[in-house]
Amino acid sequence: MNRPGGWWRRKSTPAKFETYTRWSFHGLALTEFSVAGGMMLGQIGSRSAALLLAVTALHSVACAVTASRALDWHRGQRDRPVRTLWAFGATTAVMALAALAVARYGPGGEVENAAGGVFGLVTVFGAGTAGVGVHGWRRVSAVTAGLAVTTGAASAAAGLPWAVALVTALLVLAGGGFFAFTYAFSAWLLNAVYELDDARETRARLAVAEERLRFGRDLHDVMGRNLAVIALKSELAVQLAQRERPEAVTQMVEVQRLAHEAQREVREVVRGYREADLTTELAGARGVLSAAGIDCTVTGPVTGFPAPVQSALAWVVREAATNVLRHGDPRWCAMELRVREGHVVLTVENDGVPESDGPGGRGSGLIGLRERLAETGGTLRAGPAGDGLFRLTVEVPLPARQGEAPPGAVPAPVSSPEETSGPGATSGPGETSGPGETSAPEKTSVPASEAAS
Repeated sequence: MNRPGGWWRRKSTPAKFETYTRWSFHGLALTEFSVAGGMMLGQIGSRSAALLLAVTALHSVACAVTASRALDWHRGQRDRPVRTLWAFGATTAVMALAALAVARYGPGGEVENAAGGVFGLVTVFGAGTAGVGVHGWRRVSAVTAGLAVTTGAASAAAGLPWAVALVTALLVLAGGGFFAFTYAFSAWLLNAVYELDDARETRARLAVAEERLRFGRDLHDVMGRNLAVIALKSELAVQLAQRERPEAVTQMVEVQRLAHEAQREVREVVRGYREADLTTELAGARGVLSAAGIDCTVTGPVTGFPAPVQSALAWVVREAATNVLRHGDPRWCAMELRVREGHVVLTVENDGVPESDGPGGRGSGLIGLRERLAETGGTLRAGPAGDGLFRLTVEVPLPARQGEAPPGAVPAPVSSPEETSGPGATSGPGETSGPGETSAPEKTSVPASEAAS
């Protein structure tokens, strides 16, 4: 079931701003009709008043359509709407002259005053809307000033006193200039928002490319050295075998060991097994989310955890931040770290629930995190938390023995001697009684020839 307002939440931030800008233009056009209706209040029965209302309504629609198409032009989504602009100019001129005719030759009284007001509204909104059809502040100023002068000249030609014509021209210049620059600035700001969003996406792509280069460099460093040594020792083993020397077997054993070591190192590079820093990942996540317009907060102790715990939590933070950006459209994200009963608990919560994700969190990223956490005994839970929230909770156990507890850690209760016989307890030298214990090291005999190699 789609939630109310889901269509809005699915929009990106630039798309939301574009919708807001477009409907703001429509709202300004509706203002013209609303003001005219207020001036006509009490004159609804008059035929002249009805004509003036119809003129204003049609002009409001023309303003909305022209501004919307001009905005598409500013966005680069269509060619300049030349025909629409000329049609709008002609419509504005005809309707302004009609209002002026009613004011001069109408029944007089309040209708005459209202007609004069409609004439001013049509010319002011016409000049403002026409300004959005050009680029550059100078051209906008020129269009507005030209229409203001034309309006003043038309008023004087219709027989209005020069003082009234001058005031009318100044009102059109001030009001039309205000609307024109409002339209132009809104269009410029919309383009700036889209450019910032493109820059953010470019930065993300560059980060991915940089990570790929780092991966290639690490893979070259690992495999280059190992393959060079393997090739050298293999060549030596071939020469020794041709001479029927027993050292050839030793060299091949060394080649086998190097091959296994290279396999392990490649696996670590591929899986990103290098230790990640929790503090760095938290700072990076907060910066990336803030750049995307998401309010991100981090609370709780960050330092003092053992290296394996920090690395596991750092990978969780990285994947969680990626999922917040990729799925849904949240307004805020909260990350909390706390220590509870010998476990470090990381909670990541946001108000953008992905509609396609179920409560199990079956994405490949979460599956990879579960596999990574399993190596440290950690657990992961992810899914909707009600009230439009999505929550990811990770618990990673702290090592049984550590020299110094992390900040905020709760001291473990002291156990009796009988309770130390469970898993994790140590017995006498060389004995083990549970997983995780250490026993006395076994002596392994190494051939002299292999040790020398």
